[in-house]
Formats: sequence, structure tokens, C-alpha cells
Amino acid sequence: MAIRDQAPIFGFNEAREDIVRAVISRVTLGTRDPLLALNDAAYHETKRLESSKKSPEEYRELAEWQKLARTVGRMSDGERRQKLAEIVERYGWDVAGNFDPRVFRVSSKLLPPVVTYLLAPRTLARLVRDPRRLVSLEALDDKVRVEGPLEELRELSQHGTAVYVPTHLSNMDSIVFGYALERAGLPPATYGAGKNLFTNPVLSFFMHNLGAYRVDRRIRHNLYKDVLKTYSGVLLERGYHSLFFPGGTRSRSGGVERRLKLGLAGTAVEAYARTLLAERERRIYFVPATINYLITLEAETLIADFLAEAGKGRFIIEDDESTRIGRIANFVRKLFDMQGSVVIRLGHPIDPFGNRVDERCRSYDRRNREVDPSSYVRDTSGKVMLDPARDAQYTRELGDEICKSYLKNTVVMATHLVAAACFERLRRASPAGDLFTVLRQRDVVVVPRDDLAADVVKLRDRVNLLADRGEIAIGDFTRRASGGDLVEHAMRAFAGYHPAPVLSPRPEGVSICDTNLLFYYQNRLAAHGLAWDTIAPPGMPPARPPSFEGKDAPRSAVRGGAQ
Repeated sequence: MAIRDQAPIFGFNEAREDIVRAVISRVTLGTRDPLLALNDAAYHETKRLESSKKSPEEYRELAEWQKLARTVGRMSDGERRQKLAEIVERYGWDVAGNFDPRVFRVSSKLLPPVVTYLLAPRTLARLVRDPRRLVSLEALDDKVRVEGPLEELRELSQHGTAVYVPTHLSNMDSIVFGYALERAGLPPATYGAGKNLFTNPVLSFFMHNLGAYRVDRRIRHNLYKDVLKTYSGVLLERGYHSLFFPGGTRSRSGGVERRLKLGLAGTAVEAYARTLLAERERRIYFVPATINYLITLEAETLIADFLAEAGKGRFIIEDDESTRIGRIANFVRKLFDMQGSVVIRLGHPIDPFGNRVDERCRSYDRRNREVDPSSYVRDTSGKVMLDPARDAQYTRELGDEICKSYLKNTVVMATHLVAAACFERLRRASPAGDLFTVLRQRDVVVVPRDDLAADVVKLRDRVNLLADRGEIAIGDFTRRASGGDLVEHAMRAFAGYHPAPVLSPRPEGVSICDTNLLFYYQNRLAAHGLAWDTIAPPGMPPARPPSFEGKDAPRSAVRGGAQ
């Protein structure tokens, strides 16, 4: 039996009711002040529903929450507990996922021919004569690459519970990452998906039957968050490999996440401690990963939202490119028309306390000494303790380690390099140095092709040096291609997918057209100091350009100055 087929998720449906009951019991009994919890829930839900476009169902919900707000103060403690249990049970069943092994096997077989059809119908016609190749994922290897310590991770998955924590750029990410796990021979993982994604009946069918559980990001009160966190924790305790996007939402700027929302990831420490208390230790480890696209499906909407001051606080975009079938088809065709257009890079595993983990799930500190992870959750007498404040500190340190891994495993592509080089030209040509003045320079700057190619090579040489130091990643083509080839590759990627030209060929060179999109793609290099960093999180200084001295100095920088 393959490693992946031994994963607990294949028995999820039999355990589903028991899992939900455990969540309901733990949240209900663990709520110290039902009056406070119910008041908080009623306040936030009433506020949300009053401001929403009301359907008959929302009117009914609004009336229920308003009634609760009026009556909860007069309830006895027993009545409040009863009401609390009713609400938690409703949320528990709404959140709970599902996994149907038959749907998993069918979808695994369907994916290759569907993608092959989108790529090239003539190829599909040829493969139909060879059924084994038709359903083989190998057909996609030159388009979608999966990199990292895969053999180590396969071995490790038999000794502990994995929590995959990738970067998040697109609504395609959960599908792409699911493919990566399948292609790497790793067991499938359960994951939280925005409830808005379940409105598409086809997508909903597959997500609902492939381990996704529903997360309603419109609901902000603490009781709902407790249900989500407890559900996640119970899954980890029982050995279900999980997938979180710790950025919380898609990166609006296109940049690599530098600050994480670790609410769900933070459940790992408690889950691990509970397995110790139950005397059935099950170690948990995190696998940071990056998902890297040559082009991004929703780039226009995301960067527009980032640049709109009011958009920064918004959590859900109701309508973007991921809801339009035609744009998705164009996007997939474009990606699969170019080699290496998607790279999923898995990082080295770490335990919930930030220590390195080997293939047997043993932890090692920074001095490479083996450490007992249980020592992190024991008090001075050796007793295992549940301590949310302690766990929060561990999780903050874990978040720092995950962000460091993101930087190391970011895969630089031609679109990032060319966008950064063009944006630097825009800055030099701009009459003022603020971002919005630079962004207004649409169709103003034309760069001779040879000059642009030289700029790209200078930047690429610096990336190569960082890659040699293990501080970033770069594919073979991008590492070795000429500047002209990189510019051509990026222009071919932009053209035909984005409706308006990003870069346009002119007799005198390359015209810089869509400055917003160039800003979006150059931001992928901002955290490394390789592009203008205007997207550092509040309170965090902009990234400084990397230092190269002596033999590390790029030859092009020595000749022509640093980029």
C-alpha cells in the first residue's frame, strides 16, 4: 500500500461525527463566561447581518441574533450553557469537512487529461491511444515542478503529523498544492477553505469531498474562532495532515508574506501537548512552502485592492478573475504553454518550537543537538501543561522561522526580474519619488531592448549569488538565459493573458504600459531587497539591498554599479 493511502484522512468519514462531538464538547466546556461569549457573538453577527445584502435566510438569522442580544442577560447560567451548546453544534457541523476516497481517486485520474486538453487537444488525441500515459501526472512535469526534500518528507509523514504552510497568491493555490502533494507521493491533507469558494457547485463538490472544511471569514466573533481552532486541533491530535495558509488571505501586493496570522497554526502546540496528556505522543511538524507562478490569475484585482486605501482592510473579494471561467481557461492555457511556469517548493520541516526535524521526526536545536520537544510543554516538575500564553509565544517564534523559510524558497522567475528592472526605470524617470507618482507613468517610458536586457542581467546576477548562498531559489532557465531571452519570456507570459498590455514592443524599444501589474510582479523580490520595497508590513523597516563583497560581488555590478 502506498504511503499516501495509509493517511488517516482515508478513514475521515467514519470518524467525522466523533470529531465534531469532541469539538462541541471541548468548546462548550472550555468557555468560561457564556454570557460574554454569547454577547460578543450576538453583537458581531447583528452588525454583520444588518450591513449585508439580506436574503430571506439572512433576515431570519438577523432576527435570531437580535432576540439573543435582548434576552441573554435574563437567562440563567444553565440556559446560557444550553444556548452556547446549540450555537457551537451548528458551527461545528457547518465547518466539518468530508473525504470520499472514491472522489479522490477519480479526481486524481481526471486531472491529467483535463489539463492536457486545455494545453493541447492534439496531444490528448495522441494520449488516448495510451491510457496509462493519459492518466499519468508525469505529463505535467515540465510545466509544474515540485521541488524540495521530497524523499525526507515522504519518510517523515510516517512518523508524525504534517502541517503544510505555503505562501498564498491565488484561489488556485489549494488545487495546485493538492497536485504537488499527489505528485510528490505525499498523503493528502485537510484544509480550511473560504465558504465563498463553495458557491460554485462543481468546485464545491470536489472541495467538500476532498478534505476541505468551511471557513466563513465574514464571521468575526471569538466563539466561531474557538470552533475553528478546536476543530483544527482535534484533527492534528488524531494525525490528520493539514494545510494552512498562514498569510490569512491572498497576498494583495504580490509580495512574499513577512507577517503571518498564526491562529490555526497555533493550535499545533496544544494538540501536541494533548497527545502527551493522553499518553499517545504524536509529533507534529511544519513544512513551509512557496507557490510560485510565472503569472498570477487574479493579479489585476489583487493589486488594485492593495493600492486602494480602503481595500487594505477588506478580507474577501467577492468577484475576481477566479470566478470567471473564461479567465481561468486563459490562465491555465498560458501557464501550460510555457515550461516551468508553476513551481511549488517545499522547505525543510521544523517542529512547533522552530527546531529542525529529521526524517524520523527527531528535533534538533540550532547547535544540532537532539532535543526532546515534550520539554517545551512541561513545567519544572515535568508535568505536561496546557498554557495558551506560552503557546502564543512559541507560535510567534515559529512564524519567524516560517517567514525565513519563505525567503529561502522563493523561486525567482523571468516576470519578476523584468518587472523589477522596468520599475526601477520608472522610478528614475518619475518627477517625484512617491509610489503613486511612479505608478502614473503609464505609456511614458520606453526602454531600448538592449538596455532593458542589460538591467535584467545585472539583477539576475545578484539573484544567482543569493541563490548560491541559499537565500533564494532560481530555476535553470532563469539562471542561465540571456537578458534578451528573459525579456522575451516575460513579455510572452504577460501577453495573451492580461487584457491590457503590460509591456509593449515599439520600434525604439519596450514601452512600459501597465505600471500596476509591474509593481505587483516586482514585489515578489521586495522582501529580499532586490526590488523597491514599499510593501513592508507596518512597523517593519523596508528590506535593505543584499550586501555583496569581495568574491561575492556580481561581475555586472562591478562593471556597471549595483542595480
